[in-house]
Amino acid sequence: MRLLGQQSGRELFTRLPRGVEPTPPAYELAEQVAAPLDTLAALEGGGPLAGQTAPVRLAGPSELLCVRVLPALAPLVADGLQLRVTQGLTEPLLEEMRAGRHDLVITTRRPRGRALDSEPPADEEYVLVASPSWARQVEEHPEAGDLCAVLRGVPLVTHAEDLPIVRRYWRNVFGKQLTARAAVTVPNLYAVLSAVNAGAGCSVLPHSLCQEYLDSGGLVLLHAPEEPPLNTLFLVQRPGSDANPDVNRVRDRLRTAARGW
Repeated sequence: MRLLGQQSGRELFTRLPRGVEPTPPAYELAEQVAAPLDTLAALEGGGPLAGQTAPVRLAGPSELLCVRVLPALAPLVADGLQLRVTQGLTEPLLEEMRAGRHDLVITTRRPRGRALDSEPPADEEYVLVASPSWARQVEEHPEAGDLCAVLRGVPLVTHAEDLPIVRRYWRNVFGKQLTARAAVTVPNLYAVLSAVNAGAGCSVLPHSLCQEYLDSGGLVLLHAPEEPPLNTLFLVQRPGSDANPDVNRVRDRLRTAARGW
């Protein structure tokens, strides 16, 4: 590593109390050599020449992977595709992609810079939901015409103390700043869904995550704005990963499936 740094003329690693950490130039170098290394890896041991391909390394938000992505890719797995799936937040996953750890990443933000190719295959709609019992209380409230006022009496469930998703909904849909505090905070959106479905209160969730519960009546839509808040999803592909034809199969399959999301 020291020799590589000397040859490149840049510091590639920063020493830490335990181990080292890559610097931005190290990530840039990893991007430059990714394609040739992928080609060599594909040829090693026969690779595509022997009818074999490396597993596709896919990453994205946990809830989206479970609800939309993996079901869409199931037919490819049945047809022999190998997948290695990682869940996480957008920025850490993109940094890992730059270091060569992922072939495809689904993100909630377009990656910065031009090193990573991305496309927006779908928009995720967010909905304000509660259990049927809370929905009835909201509907029967004397101030039912002022939804924001009524919802002050409904506990809020969220995955973060600062209620980022709920605040955005209030700002974009109602044109107001949310002043209420969370009644329940849980580690992830799955836990939010579970708590709201059990009657803990209301929350704002991705429509894909709670669609099954809305269809069955387990959850009720509290508000149906003409323009609900949307979050654009981006499909990011690592340069050079198309040396593996299965990466292209997964990408094309997700493009097609996303039209129905």
